[in-house]
Amino acid sequence: MAAKLTGRFLVSRLTPNTPTIAAFLAIVVLGGGNGVAVRVSNQQLAPLWGATLRFGLAAMLLVAVVAIRRIPFPSGAALTGSVLYGLLGFAGAFGLIYWSLVTTPAGIGQMILALVPLLTFLFAISQGLERFRLQGIAGALLALGGIATIFGNQLSGGASAIRLLALVGAAACMAASNVVVKAFPKCHPVANNAVGMALGSLVLFALSFVSGEPHILPPDRRTWIAVAYVSLAGAAGVFSLFLYVIRRWSASSTSYVMLLMPLVTLSLAAAISGEPIAPMVVFGGALVLIGVYLGAFASLSRRRPAARIVVRAVPLPNHPGCA
Repeated sequence: MAAKLTGRFLVSRLTPNTPTIAAFLAIVVLGGGNGVAVRVSNQQLAPLWGATLRFGLAAMLLVAVVAIRRIPFPSGAALTGSVLYGLLGFAGAFGLIYWSLVTTPAGIGQMILALVPLLTFLFAISQGLERFRLQGIAGALLALGGIATIFGNQLSGGASAIRLLALVGAAACMAASNVVVKAFPKCHPVANNAVGMALGSLVLFALSFVSGEPHILPPDRRTWIAVAYVSLAGAAGVFSLFLYVIRRWSASSTSYVMLLMPLVTLSLAAAISGEPIAPMVVFGGALVLIGVYLGAFASLSRRRPAARIVVRAVPLPNHPGCA
């Protein structure tokens, strides 16, 4: 594996191994069901309170795992990274997602969140983690055209523009959290998620309290199943797997999961919730997916068919992280 040091970052070429690919595919399948489960949760629970329960339960599970396995919690610069990861990736992104999915169909939401890989690539460029490519701009413009098509279709049907824009904001928060993970010293994924989810759930609860939401427990079995799914498989499982993969692959390539999840979400939403799929939504979604692939992945796969660029943060002196 060839490697070189660029500034404070170690840039290396690395081909993902079989466990990494298996974890990647598991994220796609488990994460694809999250949007549908959130929609079910939102039918009985206030959105921010539902998100609080989700990440509060997941955080308790992960803290227990950390205690049993005696995994060190992050400290120094690594702790700063975990805090930013929690604020952006959980409180920011999922506060917006839960609020938007009160009225926005799950399939539409997942299509808009497919912007995450492209936004991750653009944010990574701004931080010097990945190289600028003109193809990335072309992909961004194509993806924006797809988002405009989806927005137009939904707005003509009476959808809320603010709730659709909230999903774009959620995608930006997710992308920023991806870059944070790469830019700060490495920490054990379970400990990192335990800190991030605990902080995220506290912030979400504060927002829920301030907004005057009712705080009730799930009233029926269907809602309990939805909350359990998004807490265990969809939060503790997916995000631990995500950090496992992103430590072994580039930020933009790992975000490719967001490009595949709409296929799972649309299928489940149609089968379970009966959500219709309009032709213009399919067209707009295709533009988004093609644009994201073109901007974030196509030139990389053509120029480096057997390798990927991975940027790993080198721990800074006097700021120890956990291994």
